[in-house]
Amino acid sequence: MSRYRPPRSAGTPLITPEGEARLRAELHELWHVRRPQVTQAVSEAAAQGDRSENAEYTYGKKMLREIDSRVRFLTKRLEKLKVVGERPADLNKVYFGAWVTLEDEDGEQVRYRIVGPDELDLKQNLISIDAPLARALVGKELDAEVRVPTPTGEKTWYLVAIDYP
Repeated sequence: MSRYRPPRSAGTPLITPEGEARLRAELHELWHVRRPQVTQAVSEAAAQGDRSENAEYTYGKKMLREIDSRVRFLTKRLEKLKVVGERPADLNKVYFGAWVTLEDEDGEQVRYRIVGPDELDLKQNLISIDAPLARALVGKELDAEVRVPTPTGEKTWYLVAIDYP
């Protein structure tokens, strides 16, 4: 069995202004803070002598590769992303960036924001525009019924509220 994993698809190239700011802050942190620190640690470890048995040197080189890989990814991804900051003309329909409140058949309500795949964070109730639920919601109006297939069967939600920041 090989270790090869096909590259994941980048997803929809949309992002909110807040998401872009977070990615740019991460890129700045990696390039201007973390990389110089790790580079200094690697050079100090290399000065100790035999590098073949120097765990600090080996670990430092590995960290540099990971940082460089992430910096390369962020740089390329930020070039391709389109920042969507303006509100849509029709505020009564669900579009990218909307906060939606959904109610299930049991009367329980959940609130999600539809964002780009780079911003996905379920702890903050941010769902990707590429997610099945978000795809089903886009273009829907208030009080619409949304059916989405889930691993446990089809689930129905009712669109209760739409808000734009």
